[in-house]
Amino acid sequence: MTSPRLSTAAFATLLLIALMMGANHVAARLAFDHGVDVLTAVSVRSGITACVVGTLLWWQRVPLALQPRHRRALPAIGLLIAVQSFCLYSAVARLPVALALLAFNTYPLSTVLWARLLYGHRPERRVLLAMPVLLIGLALALDVLGAASGLGAAAQWGRIGAGVAFALGASATFGLALVWTQHEAGDLDGRLRTFTTMALVGVLALAGVGAQGGFHWPTAMPGWWGLGALTLLYGTAFTIMFTVLPRLGVVGNSAIMNVEPVFALMLAWALLGQAIAPVQVAGALLVVATVVWLGLRRA
Repeated sequence: MTSPRLSTAAFATLLLIALMMGANHVAARLAFDHGVDVLTAVSVRSGITACVVGTLLWWQRVPLALQPRHRRALPAIGLLIAVQSFCLYSAVARLPVALALLAFNTYPLSTVLWARLLYGHRPERRVLLAMPVLLIGLALALDVLGAASGLGAAAQWGRIGAGVAFALGASATFGLALVWTQHEAGDLDGRLRTFTTMALVGVLALAGVGAQGGFHWPTAMPGWWGLGALTLLYGTAFTIMFTVLPRLGVVGNSAIMNVEPVFALMLAWALLGQAIAPVQVAGALLVVATVVWLGLRRA
């Protein structure tokens, strides 16, 4: 099957979404560096996004009827995305932003694994070929042996281990959420599915905020800018994804949007002063190229 050729508007829109999502994580790191904690960021971001998408549902008069299997699946999907959001922001708080996103971008492999375990789907040959390339690129980007940093493997893992674990946890839960969504709620309107997911994530994050004793607000003005920017960027990107892209005839998870870590790498260098070694940049580009190649496998 051949996918329709992207128009200039569709291509530009996909790149804009990737840019906003990358900038969202850079803004999140700015907020985390100035007093905001992960639960506060997730609750504010998800709650406001749910309100925006809910308003769109009302304005566009989207039917709200759910089938019984949707009612069973949506809470699980919401819980998975809540865990994924917490893990990914926790990784961003501990690693250079681009490296956190690269480790998370291994979710195509997680998706294949969950589809095999839960539904018996055999992975495509293209995916099997991509697996070692993706892992090699990730190992170079993360400098797992500590060669680029000069720290050695043990010291390097002491520095990045927790962040990498959170990023891979985000990858695993997101892959499971994608598989579960496809098989249990794939026929549900994407706007309604997004609203219920974001609302559930917001409620769960608020519960976490209550359990920890309240919100952790920014302690300086840059933190407020970061919190506001991450909320605006995330909400805008999701709104565009579910309103503009369907009219352009583009699938929302197009492979082009996987250049997000490249945008994050440039923005984090320019705005946060985060820099990585040339060999890590090469590994990052290898990961991005492999993920895009996988995403285009049906083209």
